[in-house]
Amino acid sequence: MRRCGMNGIKGYISIREASYRWGVSERRVNQYCAEGRIPGASRFGRSWAIPENAEKPSDPRFKGQHRDSGRTST
Repeated sequence: MRRCGMNGIKGYISIREASYRWGVSERRVNQYCAEGRIPGASRFGRSWAIPENAEKPSDPRFKGQHRDSGRTST
């Protein structure tokens, strides 16, 4: 039996479910939603409904660069 997120709203997941899927804290997912970085996320009272096919937003700090840039190997 398939469990639906957001108290049964088909096609949506909760912040908790998104945090498990993406490996980040619930607070961080809430920030993504509040900043408008998750397309299709909708606010219902104090909760967010996130499309179940939504992808984790990229980190703009590392856009177009490698995290190890500038380091030299020995």
